[in-house]
Amino acid sequence: MTTDPAKSIPAFYVGQSILLTGSTGFLGKVFVEKVLRSCPDVREIFLVMRPKKGLSVAQRLEKILHLPLYEKLRNEQPDSFKKLIPISGDAKEKDLGLSASDKQMLIERVTIVVHGAASVRFNNSLKFAILTNTRATRDMCILAQKMKNLVAFVYVSTAFAPANEPFIDEKVYPPIYDWQKMIDIAESLDEHSLNIFTAKCLGSTPNTYIFTKHLSEGIIRDYSSSLPCAIIRPSSIMPTIKEPMPGWIDNVYGPIGLFLGGGKGILRVACCAKSVSEDLVPADIVVKNILVISWKLALTNSTTDSKFFVLNCVNQFPMAYGSTVKLLFSVLHEIPFERPLWVPNTILTDNLLIFYVLTILLHILPAIMIDSILYVSGRRPMLFTLMRRLYVANRAVSYFALSDRKFGYLNRLNLLNSIPPNDLEDFSYDYTSSDIRQFCRISAIGCKKFLLNEDISRLDIAHANRKRMYLFVTILKTTIFIGILWTIYKYIYSL
Repeated sequence: MTTDPAKSIPAFYVGQSILLTGSTGFLGKVFVEKVLRSCPDVREIFLVMRPKKGLSVAQRLEKILHLPLYEKLRNEQPDSFKKLIPISGDAKEKDLGLSASDKQMLIERVTIVVHGAASVRFNNSLKFAILTNTRATRDMCILAQKMKNLVAFVYVSTAFAPANEPFIDEKVYPPIYDWQKMIDIAESLDEHSLNIFTAKCLGSTPNTYIFTKHLSEGIIRDYSSSLPCAIIRPSSIMPTIKEPMPGWIDNVYGPIGLFLGGGKGILRVACCAKSVSEDLVPADIVVKNILVISWKLALTNSTTDSKFFVLNCVNQFPMAYGSTVKLLFSVLHEIPFERPLWVPNTILTDNLLIFYVLTILLHILPAIMIDSILYVSGRRPMLFTLMRRLYVANRAVSYFALSDRKFGYLNRLNLLNSIPPNDLEDFSYDYTSSDIRQFCRISAIGCKKFLLNEDISRLDIAHANRKRMYLFVTILKTTIFIGILWTIYKYIYSL
């Protein structure tokens, strides 16, 4: 292996100290695994996390490292875990809740910052979202300015940050408001007062998550004059396509929640346009982008080239929602989920009136009926609450599913072409030659194994459940149809 960092990405990471925020999130876990496995000579990775549910940061890290995601590392490079250093911190706190001693240690030792911490919930209050997503980004930039050996600062944004742009190029778009003023307002006003102004602040921005990520991009742009910065904008992040295992996923959110709902036969109607392209990207592809960006930033930082750029990390095989749903249900026919509530079939509509009517008929009324039966039988009602969550997720996603967005990708292509030939196998993020159906199949298996805890070897049981459900639904529909015909016949006969 070459030792020239310009000609080898693993060689560049030799001796590097990485600071990662968002380390307990889905993407953060995949990032840690990839660095330890593909860049084995990295010096250390500082992981900012907060104590949770009575567990210290060290205990949380120990629990995370027992996930199946790290099985390959446990077997092949067990000593690599010693390079992980948990740091107690919290993105919603001032200065990320870091102690003075920890900040000083980071200032002395960190060479690469990957700031991925954010609350991705769309319905967070404006105050919470600004403090967690925007102020934390500013405070991380302030800390990075003090780092003595920093060579790269990568901010993980979202492809939808410029929400109202039909064509999203690889540049920072001016936010609606000044980020510093918004931070000052969030710090000075109480929760209730700020909620009153939320609608006015957001304007046409769909939610507080997008609003605060857009503000944060402005922060990175402004600090890029003193920091070697890059912004990566992934679209909706999906299960891994290849590394370290196909189909890894451990988080239910947005598109994944809707996919599970559809596969279980719970989601009967979705608000989206059939012709609009769905934008999804595998988690391991995003991680490779981050690692290559950091390498490129460090190289250009010592030259006259620009040391700030934006990269759209988006779908490389776009498909319309209508085609995607057909493909997914085709895959689910082959790999069904166990114990479906109904025959998997989701109606797509971009008409809000039809969506609301069908939601009442196909979601709300059946949920009330089934919950009533559960309540009478002494069991806990649950379906109405689940339907409400699906509705909220559906409406949140529908903003992006009702109109097409196009993305520029020149920086992505240029960066891809700069990867050394010997590193293409481990670090190339080009997956245009991949089979979309195979990826859907991988994702379905991953959801079964890691989210639903279903044994893939029990497919025969899942198929039997699916056949029984189809038979039940067919009999029920036939009975209802005959009943309606009989009622009409009796009515006409009685005239």
